[in-house]
Amino acid sequence: MSDRFLAGRTALVTGSTSGIGLGIAQALAAAGARVAVNGLGSADQIAQALASVQAAGAPEARHFGADLADAAAVETMMAQIAAWSPPDILVNCAGVQHAAPIADMPAATWDKLIAINLSAAFHTLRLAMPGMGARGYGRVVNIASVHGLVASVNKSPYVASKFGLIGLSKVAALEYATAGSRESGGVTVNCICPGWVETALIEPQIAAKAEGVGGDRDAGVRELLREKQPSQRMSLPAEIASLVLWLCRNEAHNLTGAAIPVDGGWTAQ
Repeated sequence: MSDRFLAGRTALVTGSTSGIGLGIAQALAAAGARVAVNGLGSADQIAQALASVQAAGAPEARHFGADLADAAAVETMMAQIAAWSPPDILVNCAGVQHAAPIADMPAATWDKLIAINLSAAFHTLRLAMPGMGARGYGRVVNIASVHGLVASVNKSPYVASKFGLIGLSKVAALEYATAGSRESGGVTVNCICPGWVETALIEPQIAAKAEGVGGDRDAGVRELLREKQPSQRMSLPAEIASLVLWLCRNEAHNLTGAAIPVDGGWTAQ
């Protein structure tokens, strides 16, 4: 799927200055899309992310630095992107996590996680999807989590936000199900629900497990995944990005309202 089938399209990927989001932005760029990059980071990190997206093949890439916890900032960002190039593809990838028992979870932390992981997606959806419907083509891919399908202890706001993101996506999928046609591509809304994905954020956890098994990184990964992910293999950001790309193709016009697990069998148990 290396053809530039997204030439002339514009994509917004939130949380795309690093990790899974950056991998998705690069894949969309390689398929010919103009890319709006959103995410945190130093000026140097943002510049590197933009350069990598352009090097991947984007005809144009710009950074939009909205604080996704602020609804007004999201509205301003969406207006700026619409003035630049209205988005045909929206990938909500930004997310934050905090682990603590419910009784110890700070109320402010709950509010922040719900705002970034769920409410920001609502705001981007409500502002981007009318234009998609009018044009007859649109793709919304929300990066949920295996924790949108099953729970884990000490992750109440994260799990609640991801379950909510899947529910929101199903509603949006139904509301736009008749938009467009097979020929135009239609408008679809889906969730991808990854299990463990190999990013820089989890390297410390891998290193800690590897230390306990003689420094063997692969053995450390297997030990880290042993409890929940039967494959004992992590996904790579590029693999999640490949699924996003397929969902953007016209032949995916009838796949909508789905929550697709990429979890090595985690949710099959």
